[in-house]
Amino acid sequence: MKGIRGKSIKSVVFDIAEGYVTVNPLFLKPLDNETIRELYTQIQRTQAEIRAEQFPHGDIKAIRQRNIRLQRLHTATMIIRNYMKTKRVSI
Repeated sequence: MKGIRGKSIKSVVFDIAEGYVTVNPLFLKPLDNETIRELYTQIQRTQAEIRAEQFPHGDIKAIRQRNIRLQRLHTATMIIRNYMKTKRVSI
């Protein structure tokens, strides 16, 4: 199984959602196209999992944490899309 910096792709996506890892072009540069595609698809899966969880009605702190995680993942997907577009490679 491929990984990024010695970690599995799923754990890297968890770190992105929690804010421990920031996705930017410098982070993506050493990765090959296939690894970036796997990262992108795993981010999409994780977003779907977070959205599928029961919404925490009435718990403002939990709602905020959920939305921040979704926002970080969405931002990472946008950065990956734009990075791949500049390399002229489709996702």
